[in-house]
Amino acid sequence: MRTLLALHYWAGAGHEFNQLLPWLPAGLRLLAPDLPGYGQQPVPPGFDFSVVSYADWVAAYVAEQQLDDYYLLGHSMGGKFALALAARQPLGLRGLLLLSPSPPTPEPISPADRQASREAWGKPEEAEKTFRKITNRPLPEGIRLQVVGDNLRTDHAAWEAWLDLGSKEDITALIPSLRVPCSLLVGTDDRAIPAEAQEKQTRPLLPAGSAFGLVPGAGHLLPYEAPEEVVNALRPLLDL
Repeated sequence: MRTLLALHYWAGAGHEFNQLLPWLPAGLRLLAPDLPGYGQQPVPPGFDFSVVSYADWVAAYVAEQQLDDYYLLGHSMGGKFALALAARQPLGLRGLLLLSPSPPTPEPISPADRQASREAWGKPEEAEKTFRKITNRPLPEGIRLQVVGDNLRTDHAAWEAWLDLGSKEDITALIPSLRVPCSLLVGTDDRAIPAEAQEKQTRPLLPAGSAFGLVPGAGHLLPYEAPEEVVNALRPLLDL
């Protein structure tokens, strides 16, 4: 069955993509696992939290689910993992949609902001501040509680490893191996990874002809803030 495999953002969980379900075309199944250290997914023994290790984990999930006709959707942190996996040219992968992705180059975070984020782990008041920073469109109270809860549920080692390792990794050498259609979608009011950074650090590295879209008034959490626009960006990859 044709499947959309969606990878979530840092300090999030797979259920963010449930917001897409009312808009997905008939016949497209959604799979959105929690990644190791996030949501309900434990950290495997010996897991080193590198981009390669997350791509390996997703590849194993693809094999376990026996996916042979699927599309990747990567949001923020999940976008970097999706790029690393897609560059391997896996059999059955048909297309890639990147939502406000962590760029292939090191993410544009200042040392002071990295340290502040490191110290924010496990603090409810900081999780609330993060919610206000990374969203721009109004959202229901239930979504706010879900985003804050996912933040506070994140494993400490996974939290620090992304800040100190994954977000700093440079995977640009992998990108020329991309062989599937790609699209990039960004909110105009994204304060986590601004559209200007995506224009400089992500868009030029994607295959020629990759689509680029801006969602007016949206922040960083596009699946929550703009689910219909996300699915509309997916449709050309699905040939709909």
